[in-house]
Amino acid sequence: MQIEFETPDQPAVHELIGELDAYLYSLYPAENVYALDISSLCHSSVLFAVVRDAAGAPIGCGAIVIKPEYGEVKRIYVRPQARGQGIARRLIEALEAKAVQSGCRTFMLETGPTMPGALALYERMGYQRRGSFGNYPDHPLSVFMQKDAR
Repeated sequence: MQIEFETPDQPAVHELIGELDAYLYSLYPAENVYALDISSLCHSSVLFAVVRDAAGAPIGCGAIVIKPEYGEVKRIYVRPQARGQGIARRLIEALEAKAVQSGCRTFMLETGPTMPGALALYERMGYQRRGSFGNYPDHPLSVFMQKDAR
């Protein structure tokens, strides 16, 4: 497994994002999916990483949007066949480490209540539930979390 910071604007990554979107839209109504599209992920304020298997095929991706007050964790996804191996944890750790190098000291995220695996991972990584932030509405289909860098 290899984690590299890459551009999200490549066909194999489009496929990953498409899988993530299909999964999210199967769980939540469109108005409750706060996903960044490829062009937004290409912005200079976004750290974007791709996880590749030993053959170089992408098996996961994720991003942190660097804002003046915090870094927002976005688009964390690992293909189902690659789950359960600690890949998401290592991906998030790599993203956080790179964000800390950019001066980020607080991380926030929005996720959904029907994703217990993601919620458990974030909690194990030190994220704690909090109220809504940024432009997100306070909604029962959103769970907001925060972690301060060490």
